[in-house]
Amino acid sequence: MIPDDDWEKRIAHVWAEVDRYDASDFRSRIDALVAELPLGNAIGLFERGGAFDSTGHPEEAVRLYAAALEAGLADERRRRAVIQMASSLRNLGKPHDAVRLLRTELAATSDILDGAVATFLALALVDVGREREAVSVAVKALSAYLPRYSRSAARYAQELITPS
Repeated sequence: MIPDDDWEKRIAHVWAEVDRYDASDFRSRIDALVAELPLGNAIGLFERGGAFDSTGHPEEAVRLYAAALEAGLADERRRRAVIQMASSLRNLGKPHDAVRLLRTELAATSDILDGAVATFLALALVDVGREREAVSVAVKALSAYLPRYSRSAARYAQELITPS
């Protein structure tokens, strides 16, 4: 089941107000909206994962993101779940798992979240001691947004990881 526009607006509103609530109240508000969806709904699992993630519970977040993906989470939320799960894995001291997830994601598709995937990949690469590769990923991602010098920046990014 895909939530209707009203539900999407209401959940967006709760997320927009996240800083106004304490952690427990915020999760309760998300839980109340998720309760309107069928049990095990992929979108509901994802939203609950995000609520736990945003309130300092990355272990529970990873579990819920994985469940959402397993339940068939699609489109932009699917990609966000991968990014958020990788970030949580990194915070849990599992940067190699984050690198693997994000490398796969970067190769799988391209959309407006490419920069976010690259950002979190670069952070995870630093955590595993691959700083030159991290800078390469970040510069390559930034090159797509430069009004000038994008070709040069992309070439320099490649040179960081390609032996001369």
